Amino acid sequence: MKARYQYRFYPTDQQQQSLRSLFGCVRVVWNDALAICKQSEKLPSNNDLQKLVITQAKKTTERRWLSEVSNIPLQQSVADLGIAYKNFFDSLKGKRKGRKVGRPKFKKKTNQQSARFRIGGFTFQDKQVYLAKIGNISPIWSRVLPSAPSSVTVIKDCANRYFLSFVVEIEPQSIDAKNQSIGIDLGIKTFAVMSSGEKAVSPNYSTLDRKIRKLQRKLARQPKESRRRNKTRIQIAKLHNQIADTRKDFLHKLSTKIVSENQTIILEDLNVSGLVKNHKLARAISLQGWRDFRTLCEGKSEKFNRDFRVISRWEPTSQVCSDCSYRWGKLDLKVRSVQCLNCGIVHDRDENAAKNINKVGIGHCHDSKRTQRRDKTTPVASVNEASRITSPSGR
Repeated sequence: MKARYQYRFYPTDQQQQSLRSLFGCVRVVWNDALAICKQSEKLPSNNDLQKLVITQAKKTTERRWLSEVSNIPLQQSVADLGIAYKNFFDSLKGKRKGRKVGRPKFKKKTNQQSARFRIGGFTFQDKQVYLAKIGNISPIWSRVLPSAPSSVTVIKDCANRYFLSFVVEIEPQSIDAKNQSIGIDLGIKTFAVMSSGEKAVSPNYSTLDRKIRKLQRKLARQPKESRRRNKTRIQIAKLHNQIADTRKDFLHKLSTKIVSENQTIILEDLNVSGLVKNHKLARAISLQGWRDFRTLCEGKSEKFNRDFRVISRWEPTSQVCSDCSYRWGKLDLKVRSVQCLNCGIVHDRDENAAKNINKVGIGHCHDSKRTQRRDKTTPVASVNEASRITSPSGR
């Protein structure tokens, strides 16, 4: 299986100038090729696009500076555009899983910049990486590459940080699991509640988020293309990176711990795009990174030979008692604890949902009709009945 290893590096002034030229050429080639595709009735092939936007463009006065950089990242830019169009058409036809993919867009100078080198455009020299027409780069080797990379991507983010991203082949690892299965219920205040009773609280992003909102209001009042606006934009990008790095560190550590200790990992298929339509919770939900956590668990499950499962979003995991399978109905979000009418056990809402996710994931089903026939004299639990619902604290 393939994995991506990313390292930060600090280029010299000369290398920054060379990388700036490289990113500009890659961006221009992408935009020129995209403009041709939009004007054409039939999508041109990659070879035809490369001849138009690279080979023939170098002979013109307006694009002769394309010869100053390596030809490999320019060809990869055209190839990436072809892949982007393929993903878009597959998404339209329903061949691609996941959310819908939009049309390729023009690249901007202020967004993240990248250039990809394949084999032949880079070599290793001791602890340095040589990039064609860029020179030797000394990344910070925080960990050893498991195998020889097939490609390397140079990345410059919006906060002017530089990274080298390597694509390598890794072998699945075999680690003995402590537990057979675990169900995970994701939330906002408590990020994850496990069926084993463990809870994982996400970092507090509110302080940085308030600073971002303040700077965004300041950015809206500043004139475009001004130096102060560009300075404010970089400050906002740095704060976004702080939140993203904190979240990524938390999600990586939590997913590694869960996958290494459990043989079967079970999550619920959350409709995140629908949940963020709630304007009161949209910002808090977006900061959590539920989708990133699911992606990390799925990828690491493949790496450690684990079984990763996702149950349907329509399973009534919060409406059913995890002990006797009695169904009490829907509960308000503010209700955090509930007492079962059938067996009398008091459940924590999230922990009960996690246990039900685990049960459904390993093959059990909620036979609520059988339970209701057995206890048909007991009414369904109502949210307003204080004797059956306890601890109505805010989430």
